[in-house]
Amino acid sequence: MSRFFQFLWLAAAMVSGMLGGTAQAAEESGGHGLDQAAPQLFSLPLPGGIELPVSNSMLMLFLAVLFISLVVWLATRAMKILPSRFQNMVEYFFETLYNFVESLLGPRLTRKYFWYFGTIFTIILVSNYMGLLPGVGTITYHGVPLFRGANADLNVTMFLGLFYAVMWLYWSIREQGLKHFFLHLFGPKGGMKGFMGAVLVPIFIFVGIVECLSIAIRPIALAARLFGNIYAGETIIETMSHMFGPLGSALCVLPFLAIELLVGFIQALVFLLLTAIFLKLQIGDEDSQRHDTPPESLSEPGAGNKP
Repeated sequence: MSRFFQFLWLAAAMVSGMLGGTAQAAEESGGHGLDQAAPQLFSLPLPGGIELPVSNSMLMLFLAVLFISLVVWLATRAMKILPSRFQNMVEYFFETLYNFVESLLGPRLTRKYFWYFGTIFTIILVSNYMGLLPGVGTITYHGVPLFRGANADLNVTMFLGLFYAVMWLYWSIREQGLKHFFLHLFGPKGGMKGFMGAVLVPIFIFVGIVECLSIAIRPIALAARLFGNIYAGETIIETMSHMFGPLGSALCVLPFLAIELLVGFIQALVFLLLTAIFLKLQIGDEDSQRHDTPPESLSEPGAGNKP
């Protein structure tokens, strides 16, 4: 478990750091509602005269990483065989998540790649919920909101989708090899050989090209789905908070906050489900063929003594 927590912190920090180059500046809007582009708060000077723009969504993502790191550190700094309530709660969360990923990928792939799936689910979930905290969108810095839900920025979700696409390609080639990777996409299916296999080669090549287009669209679809749902929810909350007076607006916002609590969890779960299924679809068959042991070889003691 401690090794997983180290992977969790490193991967979350890497996501936060690599996102720096995707921040965008936005013009101030006179009306109420959430701007589609995240406003730039300030710039950090880097060596070589380069400046790193920092948006309010990047700030929220950094706070989410900091919160996850703090929770993990507090839960693991003095681990005991008989855990405290806090340690038990954190362990229960990640063990439940591990078992869920294992039901999708199988034991071997889960042991190797849970660091990614556990991290991405946790970051998305925490970021979604932090975007609903009081003060997000209302506290300003030089006339622009200081905080904004991280996943309500298309830059963040697009990075998450593209990062997964790179990892998916690396994992697929690593597990299958370059030859079997292309055979899985373009090779004959169903073990067809001979004349029929040769006749169907153009069809399989066409299907492989379509599959490549589907693979290329996956990161865009992942990013757009997550961004669209979170941005729409936060826009509704932002708009409803200015519809009536202080008391009326607060009462109107409460039902939407309750809905967004459910939506935030569902969107994190959907992102996890789709990324795990995409990986399983590519290397699932090879995984079962290489590492499954026939049960009859283990169930008959003394079978090796039979003539």
